[in-house]
Formats: sequence, structure tokens, C-alpha cells
Amino acid sequence: MRIRTEEIQDHEAVYQLNVEAFGHREDEAQLIERIRASEGFIPELSIVAEMDHQLAGHILLSKASVVDEDKEHEVIVLAPIAVKPDFQKQGVGAQLIQEGIRKTKELGYGAIFLIGHASYYPKFGFVPARTYGFELKQFEVPDEVFMVCEITEGFLKDWSGELRYPDSFFS
Repeated sequence: MRIRTEEIQDHEAVYQLNVEAFGHREDEAQLIERIRASEGFIPELSIVAEMDHQLAGHILLSKASVVDEDKEHEVIVLAPIAVKPDFQKQGVGAQLIQEGIRKTKELGYGAIFLIGHASYYPKFGFVPARTYGFELKQFEVPDEVFMVCEITEGFLKDWSGELRYPDSFFS
């Protein structure tokens, strides 16, 4: 398996991969296109996995903010992540997440937020975000699926607030 940064020529294959991975829905593929066109897009955090000379998976991490009264903190959100059905249950998603965390930290960001499976993401260091005092009001989700991973030790220590996804997340 080869993990690398997405390139422009991958865009169509990434679109199709997301459509397949999400049961032939285009929502996530269209979300990726909106994020790519936004100020929150960070090209280095759009990552693909290749297996057998084809794209097997994709992860996108992009900018969001946490607002606490008059302060705003830039953070990263993970969404979406997709693995082609033929390549699922082979560790592709795990390697994409690990690379995403590594690159996010390398770029100087301190935390990654997500909405995801409560039994899957904790193995990568994600914990329920509300335990740190963070709120999510744009989406109504159970506490256990709204998660955060502190990738720079102490980054979340002295602040909290409401995670706000950018407009690109809303069509």
C-alpha cells in the first residue's frame, strides 16, 4: 500500500471512490469538491491510499474553528474518509487516519475533531469532545460520536467552546 498526497489527476477517481464507499450516494463526494474550493482546504491533508495500482481510499482533513465567546481557535476536522468496498477491512482506513494525524501535527495544528463511530476512532486517540467542554450545535449527534484528538500535548488545556464547521459542509 502506498499512502500519498492527493494530486489533481486523482480528483475524478476520488469522487468515484466516495460514491462507491457510501452506497452510491454523492453527498460525500460533493462535500470534498466544496471543501477543495474553500479557504479551509489544505492540499497536504487530502490523502489517498493506492493498492494494486488503483485508489483504495481517501481521507480529507480541513480547517474549522472553535468559538469561545470572543475568541476563535483554528482546528482541523476529519471528514470524509472512504475506502473502496473491495479494499475494506484491510487496514486502509487506519493507515489513512494515522497519516492524516501525522501530517496535521507536522503542519502545526493541535487538534482534530470529527463525528464518527464511537468504537472505531478511540484507537487513534479520539475521545468524546464534550468531556473537554466542547459543543457542537450545527449537527445533532450523540456525545460519544462527537470526538477530538489532541495531537499537540496541552493544546486543549485552557480553552473550550463550540466547534463550527465552515459553510462548505452545508450545500
